[in-house]
Amino acid sequence: MKTKRLFYFIGILVMAMVIWMVSDTISQPGVKDLKMDFIEVAFYRNENNTGPIKRIYAVTVEDTLWTEMSKYGELMPHTKYGNTQVFFFLSSQESPKKLRSEPPYFDVRFDKYCVGKFEKKPMGEESFRKYPFENN
Repeated sequence: MKTKRLFYFIGILVMAMVIWMVSDTISQPGVKDLKMDFIEVAFYRNENNTGPIKRIYAVTVEDTLWTEMSKYGELMPHTKYGNTQVFFFLSSQESPKKLRSEPPYFDVRFDKYCVGKFEKKPMGEESFRKYPFENN
C-alpha cells in the first residue's frame, strides 16, 4: 500500500513540475507587455547565412519612454556574432520605410526624427543612445 501511495505522490509531483515548466515557458515577457505600442515600419536582414547576421529595424513609438525602448531592443532577435540595431522614431513624425545594408541605413533626412537607437553587438553587448544623430 505504501509503494502505491509513493507512486501516486511521485506521479503528482512530476505532473506539477511539467505544468509549472510549460506555464513558465508560455508566460515569457514579450513586446505586448511593454507600456507603449511599437510599430515596425521597416526591416532589413542580410541574406548571408554563412556569416554574421545583420538585423536593422525602424520602429515608431508614441512617446520617449527610454526604458521601454531599451526593453524593446532587448527583446529583438539576435544571433551570436551578429548585430541587431533598432532605430526609434516618434509616430507623429516622419520615419523611413526602407532600410539599406550599410550606413547610412536610411535616408539622412530622417536623422533629425530619430529619437533613439538600440544596438546589440556581436558578443551580446547592448547599448542605447538617445537622439543618436544629434551631434552629427
